[in-house]
This record gives sequence, structure tokens and C-alpha cells, in this order.
Amino acid sequence: MRSAKQTPRATKPAKAQTEEAQATQPTGGQDGEALLKADHRAVEVLFKKYEGETSATRKAEIVEEICTQLIVHSTIEEEIFYPACREKKVEDRALDEAQVEHDGAKILIADLTAETPEEEYYDAKVTVLSEYIKHHVGEEEKPSDGIFAKARTAGVDMNALGQRLKARKEELMAKAEAGSLRPPMPRSLQFRGQPPKRQEYETVDRRSQYRERDDQGRFAGDDDHDRGYSRGSSGRFQSRERDDRGRFMSDDDDRGYSRGSSGRSQSRERDDQGRFM
Repeated sequence: MRSAKQTPRATKPAKAQTEEAQATQPTGGQDGEALLKADHRAVEVLFKKYEGETSATRKAEIVEEICTQLIVHSTIEEEIFYPACREKKVEDRALDEAQVEHDGAKILIADLTAETPEEEYYDAKVTVLSEYIKHHVGEEEKPSDGIFAKARTAGVDMNALGQRLKARKEELMAKAEAGSLRPPMPRSLQFRGQPPKRQEYETVDRRSQYRERDDQGRFAGDDDHDRGYSRGSSGRFQSRERDDRGRFMSDDDDRGYSRGSSGRSQSRERDDQGRFM
């Protein structure tokens, strides 16, 4: 009996086999770089899902998952990976910039975890957060001079690091499941005073829309029923009375004033129509 002819299987390049093995093996066997890269890919998928979503409920669920993943990921990097890199003298500038990028993301994460998709700027914040993470991932994963490459060159033990990263990640994910995971505070960014709330900005910006005007179209103040206001060169408001035609009056209200080229007030009489004589 003749055996069936078998078609030879295509052999994958060695690099592709290595990457596939790292992606499919249990997390316990991943080195530190593979674990962190897997986190990057997972959050990229979530951002992509958000882009095509229209349901507010589903958007909120996706953003909650994004924020959880990013909080856990940034925490294990800051607590374990970055200190190990600094210990091996990996370039401080690259690690400092990575920390600032983390902290910028933390501010957006704190906003998004406290808001709903119906609120103003929600979609914009998700988009900006996505761009932050895209840039950050690119800086870490550059083949020749990214942080991962620099860590390998400096001799960081990524295998030993992988075990520590995995253990800490499991602790944080357990907190997330229990609802006790909180957004971490920024390390490199500081709030320099508390800015006014949005409602206060709106009150200032829109006050002029709701101020009463008199029959001449002028803004009326609280006590401005029979007075008008002009701003002098000193920047101070000065109270001056007006006649029944809305013209400013002097103290003896029998005269009008015009300013000549010399800058001094000159007295001129008016006729009964208010025209200068």
C-alpha cells in the first residue's frame, strides 16, 4: 500500500520563530522585554476597538480596561524596570523622558476614570492618550537605540526581571479586580496651584452676554441707573453724569467739552439742539 505523499511544511525564519515562541509561551517564561511588549500590543488593540465604537456604555468599558492596563504597566516599569536600567547606567535622559511621558498619561487617565463618554472632551482625551502611548512605545521599542535595546546593551538581566515584573503585575491586577487600584501620582509633573473650575471660566467669559443695557445700548451696572462710566488714561473708572441725550455732562452741566490738539479741555457753548456754537 502506497503511503500518501506529504507536502513539506514551510520553515519560518529563526527570528519569527523566536518572537512567536515568546508570544505564545506562558507569561512565567517571558523575559522582561517580552512581557512589556505584550502589554504594549494589548493596549494598542484596545485603542483600536475604541475608535470604531459608538455605544457610550461600551466606550466606558473599553476606557476602563485601557486605564487599568496602563496603570499596571506604568507601575511595574517605574518600580522595577526603570530602576534596573538606571542601576546599569542606561542613559538618564531617555529614562527621564519616559517618566515624563508616563506622568502626562497619568493626568489624562485620572480625568478619564472620573468622567463618562457624554462629557466634553472625553473622546479628545482618549485620542491624545492614544498618541502619548504610541510615541512612548516607539521610544522604548526602537531596534537600535530604544530603552529596551539600551537595557540589553547595558547588561540588564531581562530574564530575572521578567519574573519580578510578572509577580508585581499579578498583584496589581488582583487589586484592579477588587476595585482598589488607583491611578498613581505623577512623579515628574507638579500642579502649580489649583486652576479655576470650568464653570468659573464660563462665568467670567460669558458675563457680558447677560448684563442689562439701557435704552442707549450701554451696559448698566448695579447702580448705573443715572450714571455713565468712562475709562481715563490712568485705567481707573470715573463716574460722570449724562444728560437726557446720553451725553457726558460737566459739574455745572451748562457746558460741553471737547479736547483740542493741545490736550486741554476747552469750553464751548451749545445751542438747544446740542450742537457746538
